[in-house]
Amino acid sequence: MPPLPNFIKFNSLQWAISIIFIILLLSFMTLAPHTFLHSRIYIAYLSTIPFAGMIAVAMTLVVITGEIDLSFPSVMAACGFAHATVYAATGSPALGLVAAMATGALARALNGLLVVGFGVPSIIATIGTQFFWRGLTILLAGGLALNMAEIRDTAFYYVMVGRWFGWLPAQAVWFFLLTAFSWLLLNRHVFGDHVRFCGDNAPAARMMGIPVARVRVGVFVFMGMVTGLSGAMVCMEMASWWPTQGEGYMLLVFAAVFVGGTSVFGGKGTIYGTLIGAVIIGMIEAGIISCGLSGLWTRMVYGIVIMVSVSSHAALTKYSKG
Repeated sequence: MPPLPNFIKFNSLQWAISIIFIILLLSFMTLAPHTFLHSRIYIAYLSTIPFAGMIAVAMTLVVITGEIDLSFPSVMAACGFAHATVYAATGSPALGLVAAMATGALARALNGLLVVGFGVPSIIATIGTQFFWRGLTILLAGGLALNMAEIRDTAFYYVMVGRWFGWLPAQAVWFFLLTAFSWLLLNRHVFGDHVRFCGDNAPAARMMGIPVARVRVGVFVFMGMVTGLSGAMVCMEMASWWPTQGEGYMLLVFAAVFVGGTSVFGGKGTIYGTLIGAVIIGMIEAGIISCGLSGLWTRMVYGIVIMVSVSSHAALTKYSKG
């Protein structure tokens, strides 16, 4: 039998996350058939999962590089504020989106400067920038939310977060396009090889002539642009901006990345794993409530899923090396 093409080959970690997803979905279908055998729940997932999922996909590249970014919830709020402010001033949601993505890129360039230029560990640098961007945004907004109800009457709203064909949330399409682009970038472009080399052994990568500093800054800037895209789309979806935007995304994003098999030590990870991880994390809360349990169970189940997933990944990695 001829070997499978590279683009459809799965490693053990991808098989593991796929099996976990299937088991979880079948469990919900069995325990809550009234919800999980109806299309409504899946359309709801398509409208909510993409916002955190897009950031998780970009975070995957950051973590593979051996870095971490804890500032994205605050940057998301800053990007959303930029979008809402520019839209209010110009009446153009497209210009608002450009402003949001530019704000995200600049915010992440600051992270890159601190980490690469000054040598501050990324976990420390991004804790600091998290407080800085949240504080600056609240200060500029005066602590008040911004209403954008009229944005729902624009064609750009329909393109970005409308319901295509009367049912398909547009954000799901953009999420899958971004996921496909990120997969190609990581697996079919030299930049992806550089990302892995930097995360696996930065000094060796530098000796090989790989521009380690540019790669590290590049993944931060890419994540900033994706955070700006997600922040602007959340504003359009809700037709408003609020000072606490982005709060609650930290758990969802990192859970999706690490459940998906990306190594916290860098050098290893898959976009496919993060995609399935985002779906798993996104479906848990509704699944728990549909099964008749209290929403208080949610965080404990998150913890169980994360522990089982990470343990499975570790065991499979150890087995493959042994």
